[in-house]
Amino acid sequence: MTIRKAEEKDIPRITELLEQVLQIHADIRPDIFIPGTTKYTVDELTELLKNEEKPIYVAVNEADICVGYAFCQLQEQPFSNNMVPFKSLFIDDLCVDQQVRGQHIGESLFEYVKSEAKFMGCYEVTLNVWTGNTSAERFYEKMGMKTKERQMEYIL
Repeated sequence: MTIRKAEEKDIPRITELLEQVLQIHADIRPDIFIPGTTKYTVDELTELLKNEEKPIYVAVNEADICVGYAFCQLQEQPFSNNMVPFKSLFIDDLCVDQQVRGQHIGESLFEYVKSEAKFMGCYEVTLNVWTGNTSAERFYEKMGMKTKERQMEYIL
């Protein structure tokens, strides 16, 4: 398995994986997510691939077929009198094909993102996890992540 930056040829597989992730979220929160959709269109993915501030990394097998991805966003904390300025690499989405889960591909992707973040001079790697996605929560905790802050909601 190799991890590299995503290319246009990866878009069909990335789209399939986006469908898998969306279904997990739709099962957890059907009040928010629409089954059968994806977060990005093919055109949006094509544009994202050109954005250096939003790198997409893919894990590919020996046949160079995408089996996992990590969508990232480089973020600089806005200036504030009460906070130290720093950069973060935010993982907007991370997925491993359900057919190959349990083969440490997610761990490899996460470690790769960490090394890229360090290379970019980031202070931290961050992400959000939907409550109810317990397998993702366990995975990220296993990777050493800790809760930094918690977003709460009151549904009207």
